[in-house]
Amino acid sequence: MIAEERARQDATHLQWLSSVIEYYEHTKFDYRAVWHNMENCAFHFGYYNEQIRQHAHALTNSNKVLAEIAGVRPGDHVLDAGCGLGGSSFWLASHRAAEVVGISPVAYQIARAREIARDRLLDGSVHFEQAVYTRTPIPDGSFDVVWALESLCHAVNKEAFYTEAARLLRPGGRLVVAEYIWASRNRDKQSEALARDWLDGWRMPDLGTREEHIAAAVGAGLSNVQLIDYTSVTRRSLHRLYKLACIARPIDRLLFGLGLRSKAQHGNVIASLRQYQLLQRELWFYGILLATKR
Repeated sequence: MIAEERARQDATHLQWLSSVIEYYEHTKFDYRAVWHNMENCAFHFGYYNEQIRQHAHALTNSNKVLAEIAGVRPGDHVLDAGCGLGGSSFWLASHRAAEVVGISPVAYQIARAREIARDRLLDGSVHFEQAVYTRTPIPDGSFDVVWALESLCHAVNKEAFYTEAARLLRPGGRLVVAEYIWASRNRDKQSEALARDWLDGWRMPDLGTREEHIAAAVGAGLSNVQLIDYTSVTRRSLHRLYKLACIARPIDRLLFGLGLRSKAQHGNVIASLRQYQLLQRELWFYGILLATKR
């Protein structure tokens, strides 16, 4: 029975993984056109403050804030779990003198990240591998920091990620996770429909609540677990995406109807609307979790 259950979970995982890969392959033009640039290579939201007022700077500031929270030091070995095109990996290598391994299941992201690393002469300190962060081929205790910036949302089994992160960390190592967190699982029918649009559009099987994330981290053997609400510094970035989606929606609807945009591209626009509508209803928040390996 255990073997059968494991086989069922593996089949579900592979099916969902294929969906996530399809999403990023189909939406790479959208991200490049309206969100990241080749300096920051960011697929994530920006962190604003009184000094950081521009979109590109806010995207870069996300790396700085997380690095400070995780205490990334020169020489630290960091796993960038769900690295995308390697934006955080490059920043950590350049600004914190860290040794970074970036992993993603998306083949084109890894190929492009390797090209960028060579162009920036960082291929000696940053390495990219096509892998899944819930089950890596990397030896135990390989990293001082495991870093997951808005990537855990794609995991079917969040507990498996925390278990793998704990395995990969050295004693005293730190896990830092920036993620969308459900404020509650109590939603009315309309909010549930909005949530389903968001989850399906961004290929997220589900989000966890504060309690669920903390329990998963503690259950994996991590200690000093804290999860802090960072919505105030990301709200401007979240609203920016919402405004862009409002502008794009009529064009997207027309092109999708004509068969000129894919279901993944269409769903991405809808999800970009829904995330902020649900934020306005206070049904989720942007959280940063920090934990330590005993």
